[in-house]
Amino acid sequence: MAAPTAYAARTAYSLIATDLDGTLLRGDDTFSDRSLDALARVAVAGARHLVVTGRPAPRVRPLLDRLHSRGLAVCGQGAQLYDAGADRLLWSVTLDRELAETALGKIEAEVGQLYAAVDQDGVDGLTLIEPGYRMPHPTLPALRVDRRDDLWCEPVSKVLLRHPFLSDDELAATARSVVGSLATVTMSGPGTVELQPCGITKATGLALAAEHLGLRPEDTVAFGDMPNDIPMFDWAARGVAMANAHPELKAVADEVTTSNEDDGVAVVLERLFP
Repeated sequence: MAAPTAYAARTAYSLIATDLDGTLLRGDDTFSDRSLDALARVAVAGARHLVVTGRPAPRVRPLLDRLHSRGLAVCGQGAQLYDAGADRLLWSVTLDRELAETALGKIEAEVGQLYAAVDQDGVDGLTLIEPGYRMPHPTLPALRVDRRDDLWCEPVSKVLLRHPFLSDDELAATARSVVGSLATVTMSGPGTVELQPCGITKATGLALAAEHLGLRPEDTVAFGDMPNDIPMFDWAARGVAMANAHPELKAVADEVTTSNEDDGVAVVLERLFP
């Protein structure tokens, strides 16, 4: 047991928090062998790897299987704390339908018609999309409904928005300007502007998971690629942005590594866990 203790002391980090899309995952939704080897180093050193993602728990479960992870994962932009070993949510927050519909109405009053989708709460929740909405990740399963009212048939953890011609940055900026305290607005990837419960961010879920694990912000290094990772970087002792990251995240990062396609997470972990 001496070696893991020595490695942990040398790196000073015992919690490795990674986003998935654009960060640990490659564009084809796979993990590279180099990334898997680097995470194995983390485990040997006695440190913990924690997935912190915008994907809801049902869409994360198969990826955790590929990582051989049976621990905790932060899902749904921080709205869900998922226990992979027990296949259950330890904690979840849903977005009130009335607040969501009011927020949508305020945004559409500014920018015109939006196309919306929702992630349902729960370990078996579905992703529902209204007519006109196009999934940004074609590999993710979704069920098309006939009209917007059908999106609210079950409690939801977040609403996903797309606009016919506005950029993600433009849509997110307008949404933040009019939504106020109705919801938290995040931008988590190309074509992915989201509304989630007010005050909920990746940092919320990360802090709760760290508390369960007996770890602290000063124990944590976080990896990400989009503005939704900014709260996580603010919470952690060190934030590492990918080369492909959004400029807003790079601006607050402590370090910029190579891209997700070039094993950027592994590049840093190999240095931290030699």
